[in-house]
Amino acid sequence: MALSEKDAWKKAAAEAASHLVEDEMVVGLGTGTTAAYLISILGERVREGLNIVAIPTSEATRAHALAEGITIVGFSEQPKIDITIDGADEIATGSLDLIKGGGGALLHEKIVASASARMVVISDGSKLVPRLGGGFALPVEIIPFGWEVTISRLRDYAPEVRLRQSSGGAPFVTDSGHYIVDCAIEALDDPMRLETDLHAVVGVVETGLFVGIASEAFIADASGVRRLTRQLA
Repeated sequence: MALSEKDAWKKAAAEAASHLVEDEMVVGLGTGTTAAYLISILGERVREGLNIVAIPTSEATRAHALAEGITIVGFSEQPKIDITIDGADEIATGSLDLIKGGGGALLHEKIVASASARMVVISDGSKLVPRLGGGFALPVEIIPFGWEVTISRLRDYAPEVRLRQSSGGAPFVTDSGHYIVDCAIEALDDPMRLETDLHAVVGVVETGLFVGIASEAFIADASGVRRLTRQLA
């Protein structure tokens, strides 16, 4: 089946970033549709002789990587990661700050990214924005106990806060057993300030703001694939 235009761009970005992965590397594998293309590409390279091990950011990613023949390890075996390659829901031009968590794996994704010497983002061009916010809702992972109280406090920072639901109507549950709420936010002048404020709310586990974590990005659109690097303020 032929890929849609956007899926072709996602695959092109994944293909470009995949060349950063070399023999003997420990690779962090992201979650989501764009990361899935990367996993398939790396699986093909592994079958051709590439020698890597990987730490996945979700159970879905773990299953996909194992099906591709990629060796999976844990932090007890490999506490440091050479490179993590993952998608994003929004990417700020220049800073490469991110909003992530649309796939529900933001906590694991941030743990893996923070343990990595290098974090690379892959995306189609629609995810690139001047400033984070004002478009994609910000996912926030919270403790299930007292979630109603946590949501009420999060409304101090976002006018609309919605508990994410699964397809059956029950609360969406992450791989760590938490809930996710999606917060409608305005475009941010200071993402780190909001990150700090949200972490001060009792019941919040982690946010989908990835500030100062990604060092480069591969962005694909109709004009081809661009490689962007983080511009320091």
